[in-house]
Amino acid sequence: MYRIDSLDARILLALDRDPSATIVALAQTLGVARNTVHARLRRLDDGEVLGPHSRRVDPRALGYDLTAFVELSIRQGNSEEARAALRRIPEIIEMFSTTGDSDLRLRVVARDTTDLHRITNLMLETPGVLRTSTSISLLEEMPLRLTSLLQRTAEHP
Repeated sequence: MYRIDSLDARILLALDRDPSATIVALAQTLGVARNTVHARLRRLDDGEVLGPHSRRVDPRALGYDLTAFVELSIRQGNSEEARAALRRIPEIIEMFSTTGDSDLRLRVVARDTTDLHRITNLMLETPGVLRTSTSISLLEEMPLRLTSLLQRTAEHP
């Protein structure tokens, strides 16, 4: 994966401030050449640093008002098959392999608790899934944030 440097961080922070800024506007704001900004943005995109635009969408805008975290235990030997099947459930929006008592930790969105029950049953019907443990999020205390890390990188090359 491509590593972000000070200029990359400054470009990304400028885009946070004005997501619709053109390459020319970014170059003027940052005091660098237009071609430099264009090349850096291409490198960030090619280096898989920038995620898809859909990651910015709040699931609540799609009618998914409930967020839950589900821990799954998977039968050894079925893990890749189970992961592939779980990836096909659209309401599972993040999946992490973990250490500890569970094998996977999922972030799941649902329309309500009845919908969450349906989604949990889909998970339990997945070959290789042994058990689940679900926690419903009451309030997002702090959304994913990277601004502070970008600022640190921008200031300390």
